[in-house]
Amino acid sequence: MNIRLEKKEKCLAALSIEVPAEAVASERAKILKAFIRQARIPGFRPGKAPRAVIEKAHAEDISQEVESRLIQNSFQEALKENEDLKVLNVKNPENVTHQADGSFTFDAELITSPEFSLPDYKGLNIEVPKVEVTDGIVDENLDQLRQRFADYEDIEDRAAEKGDLAVIDYTATIDGKPLEEVGGEQAKPLASNEGYWIRLDEEAFFPGFTDGLIGLKPNEEKEISVTLPDDFPIETIRGMDADFAVTVTGLKSETLPDLDDEFANKIEQGKSLDDLKALIRDDLEMRQKRQLEEIKINGVLAKLNELVDFDVPEDFLTSETQSQADAMVKEGMEAGMSEEQVKERQGGLFEEAEVRAKNSLKTNFLLTEIAETEELKVENSDVLQRVTMMAKQAKKPVKGYMKELQKSGQLGNIRQNMLFSKAIDFLVEHANVTEAEPETEEK
Repeated sequence: MNIRLEKKEKCLAALSIEVPAEAVASERAKILKAFIRQARIPGFRPGKAPRAVIEKAHAEDISQEVESRLIQNSFQEALKENEDLKVLNVKNPENVTHQADGSFTFDAELITSPEFSLPDYKGLNIEVPKVEVTDGIVDENLDQLRQRFADYEDIEDRAAEKGDLAVIDYTATIDGKPLEEVGGEQAKPLASNEGYWIRLDEEAFFPGFTDGLIGLKPNEEKEISVTLPDDFPIETIRGMDADFAVTVTGLKSETLPDLDDEFANKIEQGKSLDDLKALIRDDLEMRQKRQLEEIKINGVLAKLNELVDFDVPEDFLTSETQSQADAMVKEGMEAGMSEEQVKERQGGLFEEAEVRAKNSLKTNFLLTEIAETEELKVENSDVLQRVTMMAKQAKKPVKGYMKELQKSGQLGNIRQNMLFSKAIDFLVEHANVTEAEPETEEK
């Protein structure tokens, strides 16, 4: 067998193969023998039909099977001869030809894994925020719990004061046009509201809005103008002046429950106030720990990507870019973006999606190489444990769920993702992590 392999740019390789006539004839004889055994020809007992009859009746099927076997066997032989080449995929063979001398030739393009040198991935420098669950943070969470169990009474004998709760109806406009007309579909939830509860303090709603409600009584109306902040979620109306036609439909005072053991028992039966504080602290510390782990993971992966650059397979990049773009569109639509706004951002969106896609693919190739270098393994028992947990969450029998995953090809992805996780854990474990002091606000 004559095998010619030429490495090309962009993670591609050109493969040309010539199978000698003797090997072609041998393979064809094996296949024909199998057809003779299995073929059903009218007038002949199974396996007894003459060779010539079988060849004529199944000429096309035999030819296709011969080509399929020759190509498959040739690929296997080519990969054996080029063990250093990591082939990810094989494009459809081209120039498939049965030559006049009986030999068989074809060409194929291979998609290969990128070739790169691993950077020094041990001791990556990452910075994480210094966090601490203070008594003040615990108290804030206790206050939030108290507000959930607060009592509210209608205020009828005075005007609105700071700290009250106002119930309002409002309609918002910009330059006389409805807010959703200017800001698009994303602005619709803010354009108008009925029975909206708002606490009269500086942080509620928009800056300056609640100040306009101070002094109003139920059933009174007022026009309140505010400037939408520069960091407003809807880009198209940031910094614009919005007018709110407001009607106060009610005022309420809030009475919080006493912070004592009785209140704690209402939240967690059988617990004292000190017990409740400890539970809140433990929960906050657990959440902070998860957030810090996420920051560390993102940090080492970002640093790793900065240290090395290489091309990724174009086919993979195209597919991953589309997946990233679809996810970004979905996120935007869920956040309230209109189809028109999505179309307006299409160019920039695809550019961002391509950057994300390349980083994602680079990360996967780097993690695969690190796992191989460090001899990290995922045992079958680990996979079974993960699948068992997934089956339990899906409320399905483990065996049946395992078969579903095997049939859909997802089992390999699960194993691969588990290997990625091991490589990430390795990077985090060997990283140089420093804590950054929280920034203090200038007075």
